[in-house]
Amino acid sequence: VQLQASGGGLVQAGGSLRLSCAASGNFFSINVMGWFRQAPGKQRELVATITTPSTPNYSDSLKGRFTISRDNAKNMVYLQMNDLKPEDTSVYYCYAVLSVRSGLARSSREYWGQGTLVTVSS
Repeated sequence: VQLQASGGGLVQAGGSLRLSCAASGNFFSINVMGWFRQAPGKQRELVATITTPSTPNYSDSLKGRFTISRDNAKNMVYLQMNDLKPEDTSVYYCYAVLSVRSGLARSSREYWGQGTLVTVSS
């Protein structure tokens, strides 16, 4: 299983970026997909997640500026980030909980993507 994130980059304050993440490999279904971020010297924190069917959950501090969405047919999750601020500068990690084969049964496992850097200049 692999989570491939893309879309990071450098943007000026007030600008927008859209992150994408694709899940690939052997799994039965996607239970949750989402995004976390980690700024230098800080702990990784929740940005947003979206469950199956499509119930979003946002960090309270980011509601209204960030929007998470999914394309179930493509096993992809997106994060639209608007009105970006310098404090949004972080490495953004794609996250998923997938139903995978575990012996003769199925189990839910967490996976992380490699991270994509978002830099917001003032």
